[in-house]
Parts: sequence; structure tokens; C-alpha cells
Amino acid sequence: MSAIFDVRNLKRTFGGLAVTNDVSLSMAPGDRVALIGPNGAGKTTFVNLVTGNLLPNSGSVALGGEDVTRLGPTERVRRGLVRSFQVTRLFSEMTPEEHVALAILQREGRTGRMFASHRAMPDVMDEVHALLARLGIAHLARHRVSEIAYGQQRLLELALALALKPRVLLLDEPAAGVPQSDTARIEQAIADLPADLAVLMIEHDMDLVFRFARRVVVLAAGEIIFDGSPDAVTKDARVRQAYLGSYADARSVA
Repeated sequence: MSAIFDVRNLKRTFGGLAVTNDVSLSMAPGDRVALIGPNGAGKTTFVNLVTGNLLPNSGSVALGGEDVTRLGPTERVRRGLVRSFQVTRLFSEMTPEEHVALAILQREGRTGRMFASHRAMPDVMDEVHALLARLGIAHLARHRVSEIAYGQQRLLELALALALKPRVLLLDEPAAGVPQSDTARIEQAIADLPADLAVLMIEHDMDLVFRFARRVVVLAAGEIIFDGSPDAVTKDARVRQAYLGSYADARSVA
């Protein structure tokens, strides 16, 4: 299957230090890939490069065969490359219904109608309610974000990402800060993502990584040191030394 997302030889330096050094990563529709690595490995810089928040010194980023290396974040989103953030970025006084409606209007280029009543737009409202129901938060549609639990806010963030109709979805620590009682709901929502959607998850929770990923990529000191199956990653000597260590030992015993 041809790649929907293709990063080639990406490099970014800061003051002579290569934070991202010749990184290549390709994904096909339906891929479920986890990107892991120690703090300071360059994961955040890599994500900022592929989403357009930073420009590389060299290398390329392609989406669906189109070179998007020099495009900004908004243009990449329009082409189907969507990121959810590690820290929830929602407006506390707005409702889930309003958030999702605005995302749909943005996607469709109907920004001139953003200040009109979205409730007078049946096509938008149908999609809003379908997305919120899909993620189990339809009953909160007209509550202020400040009134809903953090785990439900993370589900809303996922609804916003899906409202943009991504072809490639980057999940940046989707369960970060979520109480243990709500983690299962987040994981189920991720498991239920469209089968043809390519998903790249940046995650520190290795139990979540092993439940989610069909492929694991390990970044260390700005370079990819492993790209393979979840079973193989715990056996790789470089990965054990650079990152997994005691977790790999515990997993092998289990």
C-alpha cells in the first residue's frame, strides 16, 4: 500500500546541535504507529516539523504524495494532517457543540458563518451530534467546557480532530493527566478510530503503547534507533539501553 505520510531525511539544528537528525518515517492508511523515546530525544521537535510549526534545515514531508514541507500548519490541516495536543486547548466558556461546529465550519471554509447560529445549519448540527455521540459525550453537548471532567475534555479534543476529517492523525500523549478511571474510555475511543486513518501516537505510557501499536518507532538523541514490531522493541539492545531498561526486563518476565 502506498504511503499517505512520508518523512524523508528530516533534519533540524539549533545552535549547531542536531535535534532531529536525518529522520525518515513512512505510514500507510490504517497504520497504528507509536513514537517513543526518552525525554530530550527530539519527539516534540519532530512533531513540530511534520505539522509545520517548525521548518527543517533539510529533508521533506509529504502527505498523500504532495510535498508539504514548506506549508504552514493550517495548510497541512486542510490537506488532512491533524494533531491533538498533549495539553488540552479548549475554550472554557464554550460548549462541546460550539467547539465541534466551529471545527466543521473551518474545515469547509465557511468561516464567514462562524458567528452565525450553528443551530440554524442542519447539516452541521447532524455532524456535530454524530461525532459527540460516537465519543460518548453527546449528553454534554451544551455544557460549558469548564463544567465537564478532564477525561471528557480529552474526548472532546478527539472529536475536534475527527471533525477536521484527517487522513493522518498525530496523538500527543492522549491520556496524559486523565484519571485512571477514565483511561479506558480514551483507549476505547482510540481503538474505534476509522480503520483507514493513519495514526501516530507519541506516548510515554508503555502499557498503552503495547495495547495500541502495531509498529513502534524509537527516537533517541534526534535519531531513529528502532522501527519495528512491539514484540521486537523490548528485545532490542539499543532500545533497552537508551530507554526501556527495567520495563523491558519486567515485560520479559511477565
